[in-house]
Parts: sequence; structure tokens; C-alpha cells
Amino acid sequence: MAGLKAGLRVLLGFWKGLRLLPSAQLVLLQFFILILSLLSNDSTPSRSVTWLLGVIALLLVAKMIRQTPAYTALGLIFVGGAFIFSVPILFGYEHVGLIITTHAFEASAYFCAAYGLIRYMFADRYLTKDELFAAAAVFTLIAWGFAFLYNICQLVVPYSFQNPNRTGPLQTWLDLLFLSFSLQSATGLADLMPVSPAARVLAMLQMFGGVMYLALIVSRLIVLQYISHSPRTNKDKS
Repeated sequence: MAGLKAGLRVLLGFWKGLRLLPSAQLVLLQFFILILSLLSNDSTPSRSVTWLLGVIALLLVAKMIRQTPAYTALGLIFVGGAFIFSVPILFGYEHVGLIITTHAFEASAYFCAAYGLIRYMFADRYLTKDELFAAAAVFTLIAWGFAFLYNICQLVVPYSFQNPNRTGPLQTWLDLLFLSFSLQSATGLADLMPVSPAARVLAMLQMFGGVMYLALIVSRLIVLQYISHSPRTNKDKS
């Protein structure tokens, strides 16, 4: 009983700290979606759970957009549009135009939130725990946003991607997300190859943006860490 109470206290303390960090909530939710994708199938319960988690992610994105000064109204319009157009998809109405519209709103909302978080990180003077989670959240937001764009690309131009392990005009969402993370992290581990001109342009934009983001954010975090530990800063705090 004592061990259970101690465990509950730890979980409660973890939740209290997590509640004040929407960036950390979004990162944990997206990693949970990745894990859940291993067990997903085309059944109605699986589709409902995936849709619900996507809505929660959009709500967290809207929360971050409202807390940053970057295009708040426009970002909330993107979030609202993504939610509205995703409802028919939940009930099995998977028209190509509807999916393209939904993904366009989702990608715009994710990019808008990423831009707002970047401005928030560059506005601070000291390195905090929220800065680290925001850096991770921006990385996942950009990766998810490009994955939506890749799906739009293959819906508009079939056979935009070549996969030695899968034939057909369309690739799975997990394959596109894996490609997005591979390009953005500059690891190049994806076996998925963009072959259409539109897909190659998107891939080049993500590679450039990913390398620039990593360079800028790492240098920024190093500067904030130096400022927080500099003698003058410690003297000012005292």
C-alpha cells in the first residue's frame, strides 16, 4: 500500500509539472501516436482512436499558438479547418479532395505552431526546461507537417515515391513520416525515394530547413546555457 501511494504521488507530481508544459505534452502525445501506429489497422475502433489522438494533438497545437504572438488568428483558423474537415474522414468518407484539404490545414497549423515556438525560444534570455521541450516540439511539428505535404503530393501525383518494399501509387502514412524524420534529421535512413519533381522539391526544402533548424537551435541553446551560467548573470540574480 505504501509503495502504491508513493507511486501515485510520483505520477501526480509528474502530471503537475507536465500540465504547465504544453510542448512536452505534444511531444509525448506524438511519440504515443507512433507507438500506436504499430498496432493500427483499418478497423473502425482503430480509426476512431487515431482520429481522437489527432484531435488532441490539434488542441495542443492551438494552445501553443495562442500562447505565442505568431499569427494567432490565422493559426486557429488552420486548426479549426483541420478539425472540421477531418470529421467526415472519421466516418469513412475518404474523398481525395477532402483528404488533401484536411492535410493542407493540418500542415499549415503545425508549421504555424512551429514558427511561434521558434519565436518564443529566441525571445527568451535564459535556458529553461520549457526551452528544451519546445525545441523537441518544433522538430516533431515540422516533421509531421512535411509528412502531410508528402501525402498531399502522392495524392495529387501518384507514384511520387518509390519503395522497394511496397508497390502501388500510394505509400503508407508511417512510411511518409519515417521519410520525413530521416530527411529532417539528415540521417538518410529511409528506403523511400522521392521520384516525382514535386516530391523531390519538397524533400529538398525539408533537408535545407532541417539542417538550418538544427544548426540554429543548437547554437541558440548553447548561448542560453552560457548566459544562464555567466558570472555577470549570476551576479545580477543575486
